Amino acid sequence: MSEQSGILTTRPLVARPGVWLSWGIVIFFFVNLAALVGSVVVSSLSDHWFDTWWPVGFRPQNYTQAWHDYALKDVLTVTLEVSLAVVVISALIGVPAAYVLARRNFPGKRLVTLAFLLPILVPPIAYGIPLATVLYKYHLAGTITGVILANLVPSVPFVVLTMTPFIEQIDPKIEAAARMCGATTLSIFTRILTPLLIPGILAASVLVLVRTVAMFELTFLTAGNDSQTLVVELYHEMSGAGIRRPQTVDAEAVIYMLMMMVLLVVALRFVNPTQLVTRVAADKER
Repeated sequence: MSEQSGILTTRPLVARPGVWLSWGIVIFFFVNLAALVGSVVVSSLSDHWFDTWWPVGFRPQNYTQAWHDYALKDVLTVTLEVSLAVVVISALIGVPAAYVLARRNFPGKRLVTLAFLLPILVPPIAYGIPLATVLYKYHLAGTITGVILANLVPSVPFVVLTMTPFIEQIDPKIEAAARMCGATTLSIFTRILTPLLIPGILAASVLVLVRTVAMFELTFLTAGNDSQTLVVELYHEMSGAGIRRPQTVDAEAVIYMLMMMVLLVVALRFVNPTQLVTRVAADKER
């Protein structure tokens, strides 16, 4: 809308065909996504839903039944134990490794960086089968310990790639001044760098937590009956033998979906996705 010589005129909304096509694809995607998620939610609350466009009746007790029939309390406990253990161990290994890569130049540094990148760039199923074979050989597969070890393979590189930019932003002169005052490397790392790196450690921990809860391939290949996380348990309930009410399985899927949505919201609060993508691209170019 413009005003020239006291005359009010309107400009027609004209867009290129490519813009309208892009918006159409985006709208089509989100409509289908909303329909898919909405159908699962509605089914989880229904009594039965066969050949009608809307469920015949509603039964919110499906969530209670799924909680007891699928022992979700034990499954969530295992999921929490595995995730927290992976987060703590990954931080203990990944933060010092990120510090070395950010501060030191040594022979074979590019090979070490490549070794950290491979578990992220390669699909988990590609190295998951050999990894599961090794764990079964040493009688670790089928236990919580084996699931934790398997999930550490991609988690430690995530910590390294997330923490390296945070460490590079800290002025090395701070460490040099501390050394001049007689501080050891351990005291510098624990008393000076760690407080400065707390935002990065939180970001890396949340990122690892989200990935561990969502990791299916490695957990599926190494988990036993008592060491399954929620995503693997959901798969077994969907494809396992026996008769199960689809509505209770959908209720379990909704519980998993809500948990992942909460974790993703928390992750986006602490982690900038472009930061990690930029870091991976920079390491690939080296």
